[in-house]
Amino acid sequence: MDIRHLQCVSEIVRLNSFTKAAEALHVTQPTVSKMIKNLESELRIDIFARDGKRIKLTDAGEAMLRHAGPILQSFDDLLTELHDLTYLNKGSIRIGLPPMTGSGFFPAVIKSFQERYPGIAIKVTEDGARKVEEGIAEGMLDVGVVLLPLDEELYDSFPIVDDRLRVVLHPDHKLAGRKRIELAELADEPFLLFNDHFALHELIPRECRAAGFEPHVAFESSQWDFLVESAAAGLGVTLLPETICRSIDPAKARTAELVHPIIPWRPAMAWRRDGYISLAAREWIRFARAAFESARS
Repeated sequence: MDIRHLQCVSEIVRLNSFTKAAEALHVTQPTVSKMIKNLESELRIDIFARDGKRIKLTDAGEAMLRHAGPILQSFDDLLTELHDLTYLNKGSIRIGLPPMTGSGFFPAVIKSFQERYPGIAIKVTEDGARKVEEGIAEGMLDVGVVLLPLDEELYDSFPIVDDRLRVVLHPDHKLAGRKRIELAELADEPFLLFNDHFALHELIPRECRAAGFEPHVAFESSQWDFLVESAAAGLGVTLLPETICRSIDPAKARTAELVHPIIPWRPAMAWRRDGYISLAAREWIRFARAAFESARS
């Protein structure tokens, strides 16, 4: 018995036809029949019960099919991994990107990578850093952008930018003319925060409590530009990275340096230390690391 026999049994059951199974396996129908007959002879069992035109598995056939699924899946996984050892002319990478880093940092890098490796498909999942980290941990993503610090026993990473948060508020706000604002000065303000998919969802309230107050959260969003528009409409204040704040029209909303404390925002590309990292994903890591190091130099 070999892998071809298991593929044959699986296809016959899936398609409920010896003829269609032969077409799927790119062989003739007599070849399929002969393979089954030889397998039954080798194992001294009947795999299919002959019942007119109906295709029905025997108990032995049911047992074979039950074990065939995991074996065939492992075989496909093996072929995929071996295919990675070619010249990166095919493959895919699952990348998780939070909105604030996805739009600001990655379009040019992704474009350059796809020009270099046109056969590799990049599948981008846009979500907050907290959800991206969960996706990496669960194996749903190959790599993704999260916020430092990370558990270095679980993840490898490289930094993208070393940034800090700024206060964003309405142009007519009483603090709008200030260059620096202490966090404690915002104790009575309604806060506009990212939702719980984002690392800042927990980080900002934690820093507020350390500054001596519990923040009043007016509402939450998954979009940084919506938070800016809401602050510009006078619905509250929000805290966003300096990189994002550079793009804000001062006529619409004002920004000020946040001090006491300074809250860092350090996104990094991360991946699991354990588990298999495909050659395509490893090349993406190398390519992106070089691109960001070049941008910082």
